[in-house]
Amino acid sequence: MITLSPSRVLQKLRSGETVFCYKINSACSRIVELAAVSGFDCIWLCNEHTTNDWETLEKQVLAARVEQTDVMVRVSRGDYSDLVKPFEMDASGIMVPHLMSADDARRIVHFTRFHPIGRRPVDGGGIDGRFCLVPPQQYIAFANANRFVAVQIEDPEPLAELDEICRIPGIDMLFFGPGDFSHAIGELGNLDHPEVCRARKLVAQKARQYHKFAGTMGTPDNYRALEAMGYRFINLGGDVLSVGNDCRHMLDVVHPDRSRSASDTRRNIF
Repeated sequence: MITLSPSRVLQKLRSGETVFCYKINSACSRIVELAAVSGFDCIWLCNEHTTNDWETLEKQVLAARVEQTDVMVRVSRGDYSDLVKPFEMDASGIMVPHLMSADDARRIVHFTRFHPIGRRPVDGGGIDGRFCLVPPQQYIAFANANRFVAVQIEDPEPLAELDEICRIPGIDMLFFGPGDFSHAIGELGNLDHPEVCRARKLVAQKARQYHKFAGTMGTPDNYRALEAMGYRFINLGGDVLSVGNDCRHMLDVVHPDRSRSASDTRRNIF
């Protein structure tokens, strides 16, 4: 019997649990599988800032799926193919960066949700539709119910329209991006700036009010505070940070002066 892949992320979020995610910037599918084997619920792949191509992303999605781990792909802001292709690779979700308005959200839903929610183009010939081996109506209904669309709130502009954005069917998650938000207000890297803190709380509040999910960046040190705020999808780290921290830790032991200088520069940049 041919079955479709349910979303671990949506199952946990709908049960009120917190989902923990790990971000991968590298092109290595083995690192994806390592993070999945380690127990993360979701792997965040990026098609916005990295040079990874579609074939690389497909291998990484398959590597996560071996461990029944979800993949969320942050898409580039291109045409509709850039939005839906991760779904056709069997990614469980996409995240669209820099949502700027309610009209922007409606356009995203139009291209990423099947009828009756939107008008996503139908194919079903990929792994997500089991290569046309499941009935099309079953495939469409399953995808609408078991694939998620997250939009990143990382600019001041959409804050005035958050109520309207949250009322739009087909948007599952508001993901607050503190780094770009701090940049947008001229306070790059100041993640505790009052405006950043206000926006962080507002996103969680509005998501909860309209029965959406709230996601953001976090750490093992602050995830409890984020949970108390209402965030249930929390990215805890990534391969770039892990490798960099490990390198600096080793240099702290064998060459502390050199390591400290590099660490200070890194902190000043961000």
